[in-house]
Amino acid sequence: MTTANMLLDTGALISLLDRSQREHERFVACFEAWSGAVVTTEAVLTEATHLLSRVPGGAVACLDFVLAGGAAVVPASQGSLARCRELIARYADLPMDFADATLVVLAEEIGSYSVCTTDRRDFTVYRAAGRQRFRIVPE
Repeated sequence: MTTANMLLDTGALISLLDRSQREHERFVACFEAWSGAVVTTEAVLTEATHLLSRVPGGAVACLDFVLAGGAAVVPASQGSLARCRELIARYADLPMDFADATLVVLAEEIGSYSVCTTDRRDFTVYRAAGRQRFRIVPE
């Protein structure tokens, strides 16, 4: 597919790991076709492990996925948290959740705007650096 960085959102991670998800096969195929790095945030990992805890072995599978190199987890900094606060205030009408804000900030920091997500509605509205649109994967 490409060799750029791909941001990994909560819904996509859950769909990838939980075979009972309606779009599981679609996200598996997308992930297998991706040849670049996959990056996510601690907030996404927290959300995903929490939601996957309802699936037997789900939270452990999520952590195993990251530990096996499925995605690099980028920690938050004071600056990125301040930027998250700005974004959450800006998109309060959606509203933007913290995990989404961390992905927008990460996109700004690394200059990569491909996001693997089930959240098409919000990521078509969000803009990184005020004007950069996201490329939603899978299309």
